[in-house]
Amino acid sequence: MDGTSRTVLMNGADIIVDHLTKQGVPYLFGLCGHGITGFMDAAFKAQNRIKTISTHHEQTAGHMADAYFKVRGEPVATFTSCGPGSANLVVALAAAMMDSSAFLAITGNVPTGQFNRGPFQETGRHFQGDFPSVIRPYVKRSYQPMRADMVQLAVTQAWDQLTAGRPGPVNLDVPLNVFVEEAAVVPSATVKAVINGAPGNPRALSAALDLLLKAERPVIIAGQGVLLGRASEALLAFAERTGIPVVTSPNGKGAIPDRHRLAFGAIGRNGSYAANDATRNADVILAIGFSFDDRATSAWLDGYTLSIPPSKLIQIDIDPAEIGRNYPTEYGILGDAKASLELMLEMAEARMGGPREGGPWFDRLARGREVWREYQAGLAASDQVPLRPERLMAALSRAVPEEAVVASDVGVHHNWIIQLMDTLRPRHLIHSWGFAAMGFATSGILGAKLAAPERPCVAVVGDGSFLMTPHALATAVEYDIPVVWVVWNNAGFCSIRDIQHGMFGGRELATAFEIQRTGESYSPDFAMMAKSMGVASHRVTH
Repeated sequence: MDGTSRTVLMNGADIIVDHLTKQGVPYLFGLCGHGITGFMDAAFKAQNRIKTISTHHEQTAGHMADAYFKVRGEPVATFTSCGPGSANLVVALAAAMMDSSAFLAITGNVPTGQFNRGPFQETGRHFQGDFPSVIRPYVKRSYQPMRADMVQLAVTQAWDQLTAGRPGPVNLDVPLNVFVEEAAVVPSATVKAVINGAPGNPRALSAALDLLLKAERPVIIAGQGVLLGRASEALLAFAERTGIPVVTSPNGKGAIPDRHRLAFGAIGRNGSYAANDATRNADVILAIGFSFDDRATSAWLDGYTLSIPPSKLIQIDIDPAEIGRNYPTEYGILGDAKASLELMLEMAEARMGGPREGGPWFDRLARGREVWREYQAGLAASDQVPLRPERLMAALSRAVPEEAVVASDVGVHHNWIIQLMDTLRPRHLIHSWGFAAMGFATSGILGAKLAAPERPCVAVVGDGSFLMTPHALATAVEYDIPVVWVVWNNAGFCSIRDIQHGMFGGRELATAFEIQRTGESYSPDFAMMAKSMGVASHRVTH
């Protein structure tokens, strides 16, 4: 080290690992490969500062990182090798991108000296070393430092990009030789960046509040942006002060406790009766951090979940691309969810004599909520075999501690979890919503447990999704990660089977698991599979 400067000689991999450790990153999730060995050596040297978890498929590493961020709100990093190694990560990157979930994907590439020569596992038929183009739709940004002296800036910018504005995954693609070549650099600082969100335009928020307070049938839709913006307490305070009913998007479940008197459930095709009744009949809607996707809006069909217009929409979002994208707004306000709600609360307290409670609108929704609960309770009491989903959800509600993290995988079971699971706090429930990647919960529950080691972690998965990434069980045993998987076994990809039956006269192809020669229903012995990996298991038949 030069006595008159702060520079130090470091190789590219050490620069990356040093930056991660100074940002407080506790874990690296990934899988070995020749293109990433230089990085793995740096991780080896830093074992006392950052722990490496080796998975059996790169998709699992990505889902673990995604779930870690969803539970803890802090990003970690993955590492994968060139060629198929990083290609296997694409599904997990897409799932994180669609759900605004952040992790740093460190991908190895072939050496720069071999670009354009057709080396082993190069993605470069049209452009040299071009893995970033493979994942272009699925990351916020991809950085590809071509020399060791470019790594420091690349990793710093990549890390800052993860959580700036709307969170999302970022890629750092590094050629093999750049990991091991040295450069004189100024090491990363240990200070973490703190970003304070700004509220929306105060005049627009004031006018929006006036519209809400004059409404006869107002409702608030809380989307995932409320969770990402840590705005749940502000939402609850605003709702209690104004007396406005609250529903959530399915991806926003937990923004308000489902047992709160002002909470009426999730909207959309997976949602509850009272929630959809509230949004389709509201005269004014305040949507916060909600993207109006097709499942949450019942495919944008007018009158099912929403009728905008005549309902007037106030939309607050941190992403300008979301405002007015699917529905016209009366007020489209760019701003942070928490800061905007806090400012609106201050305004409401100055204009209202006291909290507003009850009224015909609230009473109507409360009756609908009670009818819905009574109907579902009757189904949950059924002794039918095979088990009714409502019966299993009731059993899970009794058995799973309230402080647990529940991860739902993708499949027909997901519908009942959205409808029937009482979600009591932010990130009580996590799932892959926008991209709906099967295998998310089967694998991601490991990341959830590492993010919240003090909380029980339970993955509720279908047999189809479980078979996508069952190797996650081996990783759990190897690293002593104590989690629970509950596998719903209906012998097929039954959400798709139901579409076939409903749309094509009962015709069905390639959705049921069966022995083709005999037509018999087929199901692996999942309990035996788990036992073979060293996981305690039980099979429930009645």
